[in-house]
Amino acid sequence: MTDTFQDLGLPAHLLRALDAQAITTPTPIQSQAIPHAMNGRDVMGLAQTGTGKTNAFGLPLVAQMLEMRGKPAPHTVRGLVLAPTRELAKQIQDQLALLIKGTPLKVALVVGGASLNAQANRLARGTDILVATPGRLLDLLDRRALTLSEARFLVLDEADQMLDMGFIHALRKIASLLPEERQTMLFSATMPKQMEEIAQSYLVKPARVQVNPPGKPADKIEQEVHFIAKGEKLGLLKELLDSHRDDLALVFGRTKHGMEKLARMLEKAGFSVAAIHGNKSQGQRQRALEAFKEGRVRVLVATDVAARGLDIPEVRHVYNYELPNVPDNYVHRIGRTARAGRDGRAIAFCSPEEMGELKDIQKVMKREIPVASGTPWEKIAPPQGQGQGPKPQGGRGKGKPGGARRAQQRRRSRAGQGRSKGQAA
Repeated sequence: MTDTFQDLGLPAHLLRALDAQAITTPTPIQSQAIPHAMNGRDVMGLAQTGTGKTNAFGLPLVAQMLEMRGKPAPHTVRGLVLAPTRELAKQIQDQLALLIKGTPLKVALVVGGASLNAQANRLARGTDILVATPGRLLDLLDRRALTLSEARFLVLDEADQMLDMGFIHALRKIASLLPEERQTMLFSATMPKQMEEIAQSYLVKPARVQVNPPGKPADKIEQEVHFIAKGEKLGLLKELLDSHRDDLALVFGRTKHGMEKLARMLEKAGFSVAAIHGNKSQGQRQRALEAFKEGRVRVLVATDVAARGLDIPEVRHVYNYELPNVPDNYVHRIGRTARAGRDGRAIAFCSPEEMGELKDIQKVMKREIPVASGTPWEKIAPPQGQGQGPKPQGGRGKGKPGGARRAQQRRRSRAGQGRSKGQAA
């Protein structure tokens, strides 16, 4: 592995930009990908989030664009970076802006949830690097607000998530509008079968680089699972969040409506909380993220739109309030903590209905998640004459005898006392 960025052949400007950010040593994906990219080769990079992929493609992209002469023509882009979510696209733009600071290069961002007309007006002048989500890019292409005929560089970041989100047809259409003579870099955390088709459409004899086997979470993340009934999750979440009110915590769930409701309930309980999901405008999502980064909000409730691309080193705790349907998304969710060499905790809640998701997650990771409270839910046959089908059952017998289990017992006891006194909910 390369020991320094100087060894990678980067220009002096980029070395100074890295020094200004106190980035001194290349990560494994950067050491492997940058030399191939600097030589003009297509690159297929397989690496989890949090491994330095943005600079792995951003540094060689900027280095080569600094050698190009003249300015981009109106309505054209010279380099295109595609990302699946607004949050990831904004983070990429922010990092590229740091790399091109002090140069004539310009980077633009086009994502949903913002004014289409304003974005079209900005692109009318032409731009060196465009960071975009596929849907909004197609909107602008359909309006003829830009052309991709001059794009000499293409980057697909988190390509597997773009497939998960249904962007396969958008990617095919975009591919047909790009010139054949270009350099392409594709980065993905996993390699599903459909990715082979994408790779063949976009890449020509790529250099393949890989760090960390798919499904392997960060080594410094302390993981645990609580086996708990669905109706008791909120009470346990409140108690656990209350034990570290000064720390930043991410809480993940499945649905937009469910996470909005959860955020309101946590706010009512006295927590400083914000929510981001697909029903929020880009401005709302960005304001929530900024408040979270600055510590004005300590709890961020989110769907999987935040599972990748959020780089906030201060996040200490990630809660899987609901387990994801796609097991790889669990790995991406918990990858929001233990960043920049720090420690982190990932706490999962598993109800009887989620045992299948938990088993799939553990299969992908090739390890079992330690039990913090409760016992794994099991399906047992009902007694004869009492209906058909499996019945979920769990217990409190196993796991750590720590505060979470005792907290559940106290809540059940209090609930029983309340019912016995005739208290109304």
